[in-house]
Amino acid sequence: MAEALPPEVTATLSALLPGTDPVSSALRAQLPWARVAGRCGCGCATVDLTVDHTAVPPAPPHTNPAADAWYVEPEDAGAMVFTEGGYLSLLEIYSASSEPITTWPKSRFAPH
Repeated sequence: MAEALPPEVTATLSALLPGTDPVSSALRAQLPWARVAGRCGCGCATVDLTVDHTAVPPAPPHTNPAADAWYVEPEDAGAMVFTEGGYLSLLEIYSASSEPITTWPKSRFAPH
């Protein structure tokens, strides 16, 4: 069963989708209707997402990942946002180290 987005997931998605471009704006507009549908089996903080398609329209066509960035701290970690059919579908956290990241860091990302 889907669960409400934890505050740190919402903060991470908001930080990864800044600005007024049509894709970021549309994906941010989905946040109130997004839910956690599953979690990664490796124990990392990655979450599968589902969005109520009847409540909000899809984002315009775009490539995946819809957003990605490296964290400032820890500097060997990053996050990516994936979509399916214009709707949020996955928030992935990854690390260049061999240890999975089990909690969402503060959403401070390195400049591109």
